[in-house]
Parts: sequence; structure tokens; C-alpha cells
Amino acid sequence: MNGHADADPLASLDPRLAWRAVDTGDLDAWAGLIARTAAVEQPVWFERRGDLEQILESKKNPAAANTILGFDADGVARAYGRITKNPDGDKAIGYGCVDPQWQGTGVGTGLLGWMEVRTRQRFAGDGASVPARLRLHMEEQHTHQAALFRDAGYRIVRYYNEMHRPLKDGFPEPVLADGLEIVGFGPELHEPVRLAHNEAFQDHWGSEPRDEEGWGFVVNDPLARPDLSAVAVEQATGRVAGYQLASYDEVTAASRGYKEGYTDLLGVRREFRGRGVAQALLADAMRRFAAAGMDKASLDVDSENPTGALALYRKMGYVAVNSSMAWDKEL
Repeated sequence: MNGHADADPLASLDPRLAWRAVDTGDLDAWAGLIARTAAVEQPVWFERRGDLEQILESKKNPAAANTILGFDADGVARAYGRITKNPDGDKAIGYGCVDPQWQGTGVGTGLLGWMEVRTRQRFAGDGASVPARLRLHMEEQHTHQAALFRDAGYRIVRYYNEMHRPLKDGFPEPVLADGLEIVGFGPELHEPVRLAHNEAFQDHWGSEPRDEEGWGFVVNDPLARPDLSAVAVEQATGRVAGYQLASYDEVTAASRGYKEGYTDLLGVRREFRGRGVAQALLADAMRRFAAAGMDKASLDVDSENPTGALALYRKMGYVAVNSSMAWDKEL
């Protein structure tokens, strides 16, 4: 794989496929490829058409330069890749998949080569003072991806746990400190919660501040459920102390055989930690999930989270059910 930012990113791609950047006319083919792959690989979550529409709206990571889709001779999409990067970020994130019928034939290796060249180009274009770095995520069950990443020189830098908590067992009754209250999550809190999130996660490994575009993708996610979300605020000032943002995926519920309310983001500002905010938000989430007919509460956690989140979740009845990893390569 060429190590120069001025290399042609298309050079590494498999010539058996016709490659082009994704545009709106490719949405059905793109979503179909991901769904076919997911039907075989059975990931916990995968991108749907609504997610892909959001990706094409990005101004920070325009699809014309940061996506690639490969079609076979019959016009069927067989592989795709994309990268995202914040202008001042210290890494790019890579995404992609290869149709199961084409896996093991070198297509994935070529896609990694494209991602790496585009990552170098993005770092060079941003005038970055740190080495270019590409990060990839995978679920532990997908051993074929691990082999591909390892052979390409990537190393595991973090483990994450997916955790479930049955809702049939009742709910904890944590005490929220005086002067704080839990309220619903509505549009008027979108920006205050964004600012709170950036403060809450500034000491979390791998986290980067969410700008307006990135936060818009969170609150406008097709699976987002504001009715299952909540915010803890300081009564005297209205300042956001913490938040729990949730989603629900009908497709995943059908494939897994149970309904789960998923906590996408849970955060507490540093000055409000130790006052029962996270516990109260999680207990509130459990009640909301149960009232909506869910069977389980679920979330993901960094296994080395510096705030002690893993221990907190266990104390509240969550149990680890799956693992995933982040892999890095300095380019």
C-alpha cells in the first residue's frame, strides 16, 4: 500500500469491480449491499438507508471524496468503504463491508488501501501536526475482519462491552441529589446537551468534540427516540448536569428476538459527578423502556472508562453479552 499522501487512492482497489463515489442515486444499491452482508454476519447494528442519507448530507466529510462503492459487471454493489475525520481530529474512522460472496478474494485489502491513502490525504489537507492514524471497529465475532486488520498492520487499542439489563426484574431506586431534576429531551435542549456532552466526554479516550453537524446526526438519527431519552438539570440555573439519549431499532428486535431500549449516550458533567445523576438517568431510562414495551435496557461501554462506568452498570444489573474492539494503524 502506497504510503504517500499524493498517491492515487483508487490504485489499490480490485479491478474486477467498477468503483465510484456514492451519490444519492446509489442509496438503494448501497443499503442493499450492507443488508445482504448483515444477513450473513449478523452484527448487533448496521447502517440503514436513513443513516446513509445522513452520510450523504455531510459537509465536513463530503461523499464525493470520502466514499467508494464497487459494482460488478451486472451492476450489483459488492463492496464499499468510507472514512470520516474531524478537521482538527487526531484520527480518521474507517467503515465498509464486502459482499459475503466476494469476501476472501482481496477486495477488503484493496478497500483498506483506499482508506489509508484517503486518510493520509485528509491529514495533509488539514495541515495536521500529528501522524495520520486510521481507526477501525469490529465485533469480536467477526474473526475474518480481525485477520484482515492484523495482516494489514493494525493493532487492538481498546475493547468495548455491550451490556444488557432485563426489565422484568424491577428497577433500582437511586436518589438524585437535591437541586437536580430529570426532564424530557426536546429540541430546546439539543444545543445545551451538545455542550454538556463535549464537556462530559473531554476526558474519555478517543472522544472528540461534536460540532453542530455531528450533533445533528445524533438528534436526527432515524432510530433516535427522544421519548425514551431524558436530561438532568440544575433547578436553580437550568444548567444541564447529565443526559441519557436513547434509540430503538425494530429490525434488530426482530432478528434478536427481543425489544431493547438502547442508551446511545450517557454523560455527566464533571462538577455534577458523585451526585447520583448517572444512576437516576439509567433508572429513568429503564422505566421509559419498560413503559414502551421493551424487554431489555442495553448500552455499550469502554472497558477502560476512566469514570468507573463499567462498575456502575454492573451495580445496576447490566451484564456484558458481547465485545467489540477498536483497531489502530499509524500511517
